[in-house]
Amino acid sequence: MRQSLKVMVLSTVALLFMANPAAASEEKKEYLIVVEPEEVSAQSVEESYDVDVIHEFEEIPVIHAELTKKELKKLKKDPNVKAIEENAEVTISQTVPWGISFINTQQAHNRGIFGNGARVAVLDTGIASHPDLRIAGGASFISSEPSYHDNNGHGTHVAGTIAALNNSIGVLGVAPSADLYAVKVLDRNGSGSLASVAQGIEWAINNNMHIINMSLGSTSGSSTLELAVNRANNAGILLVGAAGNTGRQGVNYPARYSGVMAVAAVDQNGQRASFSTYGPEIEISAPGVNVNSTYTGNRYVSLSGTSMATPHVAGVAALVKSRYPSYTNNQIRQRINQTATYLGSPSLYGNGLVHAGRATQ
Repeated sequence: MRQSLKVMVLSTVALLFMANPAAASEEKKEYLIVVEPEEVSAQSVEESYDVDVIHEFEEIPVIHAELTKKELKKLKKDPNVKAIEENAEVTISQTVPWGISFINTQQAHNRGIFGNGARVAVLDTGIASHPDLRIAGGASFISSEPSYHDNNGHGTHVAGTIAALNNSIGVLGVAPSADLYAVKVLDRNGSGSLASVAQGIEWAINNNMHIINMSLGSTSGSSTLELAVNRANNAGILLVGAAGNTGRQGVNYPARYSGVMAVAAVDQNGQRASFSTYGPEIEISAPGVNVNSTYTGNRYVSLSGTSMATPHVAGVAALVKSRYPSYTNNQIRQRINQTATYLGSPSLYGNGLVHAGRATQ
């Protein structure tokens, strides 16, 4: 939208110039004029050159003014003017975390696919308010912490990888226009229970979520948790879960259930992270080492784990849902798996590295 507007405005200006060539020479631009101290003042510049002074700096010999091309030429000849520079725009820069680039997210973004309309429930420690995040709603299932505000940082970090805003600050998420829902099932210490996780899944069903991200796990299975997972899957929700950080075989629950996409972690070289749990249940891989994302206190930090890999996949799922709104959870899942980049042994990498570009073609 923004790019289109810019092109449109520039086209209009170009037409005006063609219609009235004289107008182009009268166009004013802002400049910073570095002058010889004691020799030149804003008043003398105004009087001598009839220019519009915006500001005269007190601590440095610089005058901020608007100049036409004619005025610019004249001032450049003044021996007391040391330099003239255009008042260029300065912005807070946004960085794209390596994982976002590694899974070719930019290909989807370049096609205008940002996750619009996709609803993602983050079952975690909650999500903290942050200038780089937009929280659409949520709930808490931790009795001692009735607010879904994150008191730990983990959930906020996960949320940023999924949908940090495309706003020229901080970091960029996989699906910056997706709707994020903070579903607190873990407390400030990162601990929860089977009941809290199951309640979180139930909330996601009742609130029509498209995707559930579960960067959490247990080494023990549970009938309650499996029932909740199956119910959500049957309700049309795509569930994405962290494989675990044991570095050994034995994928954690709930990722181990067939109704959940189990996500393994890879490093910047596309190699399995040493901590990434493996096994036949691994379905897909994503970046999980030194992932920079949003955090509590309006901060950004780098963390590692399959917890960090999982939201990359949830984010891609949101992009696919946005690209193909009629797709079911099973179709999104199939699309992600079929377009993944092969990395090696399926028990280590599943179908391979998630590829946002191909998944949204």
